[in-house]
Amino acid sequence: MNFREKIISWENLPAWRAAMRARNQKLVVTNGCFDLLHLGHVTYLETARNLGDALLIGVNGDSAVRELKGPNRPVNIEGDRAAVLAALESVDGVCIFEDRDATRFLTATQPDIYVKGGDYTLETLNQEERRTVENAGGRIVIIPFVPGKSTTSLLQKITRL
Repeated sequence: MNFREKIISWENLPAWRAAMRARNQKLVVTNGCFDLLHLGHVTYLETARNLGDALLIGVNGDSAVRELKGPNRPVNIEGDRAAVLAALESVDGVCIFEDRDATRFLTATQPDIYVKGGDYTLETLNQEERRTVENAGGRIVIIPFVPGKSTTSLLQKITRL
């Protein structure tokens, strides 16, 4: 398969999700910036994928990353970030979304399982996102971080070179 075929446009997302439902596949969804892919990311994504039949990643668009992470981010543009993620075996689909939070993305995808990283708890998770998932019958799973593996620590290491 061509990994580029796993990149799903916002317009095609409803049909992609409907096809998952038609095949009775349990969809796991996560989202984030995924600016510099590292061991923490791929471990997290593999763990997420193993919770269901398919893994869909929502990638924050470039303007949202700047809002979330600051004016010097992202390091990699959205299309590149989506393509690198799509090339991973554990990933079944990638969709770029423009919003700062994932509420509209979650409304469109209606995940069976929504996965977030260990820096979140059910209480600190965006509560609108939480309600969107739970009201659609999905559940939320928090996956622990791989200690010492983060984009921030990687960027700090790079700046010390």
